[in-house]
Amino acid sequence: MSGSRADIHDNPGWAAARPELSVLIPFLRDDPEPLLRRLDTEGPALAGQVELILLDDGTGDAALTARLKAALDALALPARLVTLSANEGRARGRNRLTIAARAGSWLFLDSDMKPDSPRFLQTWVDLIARDDPAVAFGGFSLKQAPRDRRFAVHRALSGASECVRAAQRARTPEKYVYTSNLLVRRDVFAVESFDPGFTGWGWEDVEWAMRVARRFQVAHIDNPATHMGLDTVPDLARKFDQGAANFARVVALHPEIVQTYPSYKAARALKRLPSLPLIRRLARGAALSPLLPTRTRAFALRLYRAAVYADAI
Repeated sequence: MSGSRADIHDNPGWAAARPELSVLIPFLRDDPEPLLRRLDTEGPALAGQVELILLDDGTGDAALTARLKAALDALALPARLVTLSANEGRARGRNRLTIAARAGSWLFLDSDMKPDSPRFLQTWVDLIARDDPAVAFGGFSLKQAPRDRRFAVHRALSGASECVRAAQRARTPEKYVYTSNLLVRRDVFAVESFDPGFTGWGWEDVEWAMRVARRFQVAHIDNPATHMGLDTVPDLARKFDQGAANFARVVALHPEIVQTYPSYKAARALKRLPSLPLIRRLARGAALSPLLPTRTRAFALRLYRAAVYADAI
């Protein structure tokens, strides 16, 4: 794959391992060391069945790189760190991670996730041995997430729309697919990789799942990890701004699917209103206001997202 220059560091256990599962962890300006320590508690029991592959997508922090190399060298799990000289983006970065993967199944796991079960990796290994699924999503939770007041709105949003049990997710399997805790079989990714046309934040994983679901079964299980990296309202609003173009791309590529989504229906309804710019400003202001109840701010932020998307479609 062409792109930025890559520095590769393997720990002592890497060369001899013959893994059944490759855990793929991209990060940018985050510190994945807490996740590494948590995963490595299962290392001795897994006996080389699982490898970790980390991709620093252009952070440019030499001190962090040095510290992570030392951390990898102390792990029981075989591990590789790929450090890029420049950012390549979420889709390209994840595609690059798969090049280093040696196992037949891959687990995409975000660096700010924290597994809820002490047998998190073992559960995935057992699932592969039993069912060898094409695609499986393990789920989100807020079990271990910070409870700071500044993250209350994100907690409310995530709890309502993302932290969903497997039985409910399975009703619309392609909709509940996020690359934060996602198992993918190698042959599936060989025919359906992430679209590098997606840049910035959001929707590249959902769009990928829409394509995959046409050819393969998308399974859902309850093996959740907590999303530790909750955002403040200003940060979420910026992400929604960045994600508008990606949302429009999904609409263009998969109109028949997206038209059933509440986010699309809300955006279409708002687009017809001449007061859309005013609605967008008022919704953002209400979401940012610490004087309003959390549920009201969460509703206002959803309204703001729909108004931003309305401008893009």
